[in-house]
Amino acid sequence: MQVALVTGAGKGIGREIVRRLASEGMIVYMGVRDLARVRDDARGLPGEVRPLRLDVTVREHVEAAAERVSGEAGRLDVLVNNAGVMLEWGHPVAEVPMDVVRRTYEVNVLGAVAVTQAFVPLLRRARPGRVVNVSSPLGSLSLLSDFGSLVAQRSHLAYGSSKAALNAVTLLFAKALAGDGILVNAANPGLVATDLNGGNGGLSVEEGAEVPVRLALLGEDGFTGRFVGDWRRGTPADRPEASPDALVAW
Repeated sequence: MQVALVTGAGKGIGREIVRRLASEGMIVYMGVRDLARVRDDARGLPGEVRPLRLDVTVREHVEAAAERVSGEAGRLDVLVNNAGVMLEWGHPVAEVPMDVVRRTYEVNVLGAVAVTQAFVPLLRRARPGRVVNVSSPLGSLSLLSDFGSLVAQRSHLAYGSSKAALNAVTLLFAKALAGDGILVNAANPGLVATDLNGGNGGLSVEEGAEVPVRLALLGEDGFTGRFVGDWRRGTPADRPEASPDALVAW
């Protein structure tokens, strides 16, 4: 039985990723900051879901999580770095408080790095190990450099730049771990209505989980080092390449 860990898994896209991977027959560790809040919910999910206390910004939590998974499962097949925050609502770029920038990076970038590093030894025991970093087009340098694009106009200094950093982290880990057979990719879930964006999104959490789950299920012949979205995110349905199963690297 394969083993997965999802961070930021107590609600929204993270919880749906847990549900989907557990439905695939995996043992899924549900990484959350507040265990008490999710225990009953975890029991209501399909398959084997194990709540795990994990604030990605707390070193002791990360170390304890790696020790627990190692002791109970002996390896990790899938790591989904889903934990993320957006804290700068209402602040123009030139006025975003530094504590907001710092806290955003601590979760969105440093947290993902810390968790990935801690679980690399367990991922090396899987064939293949898969790391999925939940990212965003708001971190695309190409789109940000087009001042007329929707991404550039949103002007999220802390969140956007943190996702750009996460995309770079994805590429660096993909290259470093390629020799170990570990696939590392970034997923764009699309604009999903969650607490992170105040419920302002056109997609459901079920739709948002689609790409991260597909990346989590890649086989040994899968790709690595890509930023992946779904053709259905803004592609006309009548285009021949827009099949429901098509994935595209942006």
